[in-house]
Amino acid sequence: MFSHIVLGADDIPKAKTFYDAIFKALGRKEGNQTPDGSRVIYHEEDGILMITHPFNGEAATHANGGTIGFAAPSPEAVDAFHKAGLAAGGTDEGAPGPRPAIPGSYGAYLRDPTGNKLVAWCMKGA
Repeated sequence: MFSHIVLGADDIPKAKTFYDAIFKALGRKEGNQTPDGSRVIYHEEDGILMITHPFNGEAATHANGGTIGFAAPSPEAVDAFHKAGLAAGGTDEGAPGPRPAIPGSYGAYLRDPTGNKLVAWCMKGA
């Protein structure tokens, strides 16, 4: 459904440290920073995530009410995502655990260093 997602960040090296950590916890590859240092790109078979300085030159902000979800292969990967994200400068937005809104689901929420809300989510036993 999606080809790519673009998120703004003012501190690209800090953002790369954070996203590399959470993606490693989910079994994904490290991002590639562009030679000019203005963005980092995570390119996987299921899409692209680009973290970049805002193209308009203004400060990066997070989406109010927005959440980006990452598929996790297991509850253990969700736990690892949350732990890695906190260790890499993220903040807690919901500890790992069952999500009652969708019976049988398990997830954890973080905010990245810019304030973007993220979730790693799976169905238990999936």
